[in-house]
Amino acid sequence: MADYRASGAPPDVAIGFAVDDPVTVATDALILTVPPGDAAWNGPLAAVDTALGGALKAALADAGFKGDTGKAQVVPTLGRIPAKRIVATGLPESGASAEAIRKAYGAAAAAAKRAGAREVAVAAVGGDDVTAAYRAAVEGALLAVYDFRKYRFSSSDDTGAGVTKLTFLTEASEAANAGVAQGFALAAGVYLARDLVFEPGEAIYPASMAQVAADMARENELDCVVYDEVQLAEMEAGALVAVGKGSEHPARLIHLTYTPSGESKGTVALVGKGITFDTGGLNLKPTGAIETMKTDMAGAAAVIGAMRAIAALDLPFTVYGIVAAAENTPSATAFRPGDVLRAMNGKTIEILSTDAEGRLVLADALVYAARKGADELIDLATLTGAKTIALGDESVAVFSNDDAFAQRIIAASKEAGELYWQLPLWDELKGQIKSEIADMKNTGGRPGGAITAALLIAEFTEGKPWVHLDIAGAAWTSKERPYTPKGAVGIGVRTLVNYLEAKAAE
Repeated sequence: MADYRASGAPPDVAIGFAVDDPVTVATDALILTVPPGDAAWNGPLAAVDTALGGALKAALADAGFKGDTGKAQVVPTLGRIPAKRIVATGLPESGASAEAIRKAYGAAAAAAKRAGAREVAVAAVGGDDVTAAYRAAVEGALLAVYDFRKYRFSSSDDTGAGVTKLTFLTEASEAANAGVAQGFALAAGVYLARDLVFEPGEAIYPASMAQVAADMARENELDCVVYDEVQLAEMEAGALVAVGKGSEHPARLIHLTYTPSGESKGTVALVGKGITFDTGGLNLKPTGAIETMKTDMAGAAAVIGAMRAIAALDLPFTVYGIVAAAENTPSATAFRPGDVLRAMNGKTIEILSTDAEGRLVLADALVYAARKGADELIDLATLTGAKTIALGDESVAVFSNDDAFAQRIIAASKEAGELYWQLPLWDELKGQIKSEIADMKNTGGRPGGAITAALLIAEFTEGKPWVHLDIAGAAWTSKERPYTPKGAVGIGVRTLVNYLEAKAAE
């Protein structure tokens, strides 16, 4: 059996192939896809139902299961076949999209995990594009069984082992193998991003985030350079340095680099906001708003996770993963409302609120990325509450100085099953960030807040094609979805990879 596990790295699930009959395979859970409505049952589904004397169809009918995509139903076999339980999951026999496949296998894997299964078998995945189908199935299954258990110490809870083995009951074709490898790489990137967002602020601060990035780079043969606060001051990164001044953990700028094996077709920079904990600074956040602020580095987490995935894929671009990391805390040395900061490109920013800090660290990071030779800039940031008011929690707001670029990112997000929507960059709103004593002020107030934040960031793109992704709200979910457990989502990782893959195919 092939094993796609990365050494010492999650997901700790062995994925492979075995030529076994679903009726006779011994496993904790056997996943079978069920077509919606009254469609005829064929293949493994019909064979298993026959072996069970029609009990599977009767049990699903009794449970009201209708084969809807994203829904799954567990049916015990009571020892009548070697598989301990069947997990039925809704999916059309043909024409299913990649997102439908992800949802189907994600819902099934999550149901198997809840039922206590550790070893799971899957009948051969169908689809016109075998590689794409297996990729989506592996993505869905692995993302669904993710569980952050680092800080759970109860020895009585033995459900934490979760799914450890996933076997496809078919021969390992080259196309299927490729899909499994791709799906694993994407899931591994999302796992890393989710892990970072789940970690508390005492564990993830600028220097420790830099260490995580450096360790990941070494394990995946990426280059990594980390700049400390002294080097950043020498680079005149005044905005990033200022945001970290109030903390005992000074700012860091992390630069990861993926270099293709062949000729590079250009350089793309992924830039992440890495506020490892955001108290709001001297404009202290109130109770009710501060408790989840360990998640304010989700943009940085997505960049680091995406770089992990990219390292496993043969992409023909040089890719920079750049993280501006700082902890925004109040102290005698913290930056203040009324201060004027000078960014790396010389532009000055008057501080009205120390709680509008994400755009400040992005300013220096984007200038750095552009000056390092990036042809395109994509930044991700949990930036504004205004975005959640405009588009809700699950979506990502897209801003760009290049509409065609923005639409390519949105197309990649659709392939990933993520919700992205473009909002305008209206010059008419620039007056809201006009300062009387500096080039700009760091907040334009609540009206159009997501737009005015993006307008400020646009001042630091050095004329390069640029897309800004405001992932506020979307980085964390309070409800379980077919392949996303509660908590950290890992939003952006798969969209970024999809974008680069589509760009490579142009």
